[in-house]
Amino acid sequence: MSVIETTPPAEEPNAALIAEVERLGERMALVRERIGQVIFGQQKVIDQTLITLLAGGHALLVGVPGLAKTRLVETLGIVLGVDVKRIQCTPDLMPADILGSEVLEESERGRRAFRFIEGPVFCQLLMADEVNRASPRTQSALLQAMQEGRVSVAGRYHPLPRPFHVLATQNPLEQEGTYPLPEAQLDRFLMQVDVSYPEIEAERRMLAATTGIAEALPGKVMEGEDLLAAQRLIRRIPVGQSVVDAILALVRQGRPESTELDEVRREVAWGPGPRASQALMLATRARAVLEGRLAPSVDDVLALAGAVLRHRMALNFSARADGVTIDQVIERLAAPLA
Repeated sequence: MSVIETTPPAEEPNAALIAEVERLGERMALVRERIGQVIFGQQKVIDQTLITLLAGGHALLVGVPGLAKTRLVETLGIVLGVDVKRIQCTPDLMPADILGSEVLEESERGRRAFRFIEGPVFCQLLMADEVNRASPRTQSALLQAMQEGRVSVAGRYHPLPRPFHVLATQNPLEQEGTYPLPEAQLDRFLMQVDVSYPEIEAERRMLAATTGIAEALPGKVMEGEDLLAAQRLIRRIPVGQSVVDAILALVRQGRPESTELDEVRREVAWGPGPRASQALMLATRARAVLEGRLAPSVDDVLALAGAVLRHRMALNFSARADGVTIDQVIERLAAPLA
């Protein structure tokens, strides 16, 4: 007697996953195109920021003023269809100015009760401009919200919207009157994206496009729910053993306690922790989708090593005195994998 097979073939779920990844790749290509209509000559910055959002993380944008960091965040809000808010960090900014506070209200019947008024952190994409100018207390309140996805006011928790991402900026100049983020708080950012000056042709196109009567506005491509679905899909993408080995080798060789490299033991004060490995794993998956591929490769690890590791490592005093930079150390760590 024959048996009718009712279980679907094993390759069907894989085929469905491949189709989902291909659709996401096509949509992200359109997102990049729309952003490129407004932001000129910063394709690497755009890509790394999108990778951060796809991986479900937060990014620290470091660059001098006037490089379109604020414009990038505003454009991302339009294209991705998420609610955007911006706070300008100053030394007198208080945690309640970001998180919100409770006020005492009296009803028509004379009954008094506290009502919670939400702060600007209650959005889907928050730009914290010059985050290192806020006091340590305010920085801690913001970074706690980033980590937990909720805020605590007067002993009560208030969940933040989903998705929730913070794109914080820092000016590498004018360090007077700033409060550098502690290393443990820097680790909360999935990437540190260095924003540099655009090439001459990109700047030429920017001049023509932004100094006329009207500027181009990008169209919406996604919604907040689409971004959440994309983040869930990114976590389902398989990662080959060679990529996992490359991530572990890169991160572990950057730790003075476990490295085999004499220069790392000599120059590095502290290295990246396990959160760096997790960030690289998610980021490589997101970069593969952004580049139109179905699985990450070692090249993705190499391309993202600087952005993921540079704020998770520190040089000792003698290395800084000799002019060594973190990026030079990361290049030496990545060289055996190339």
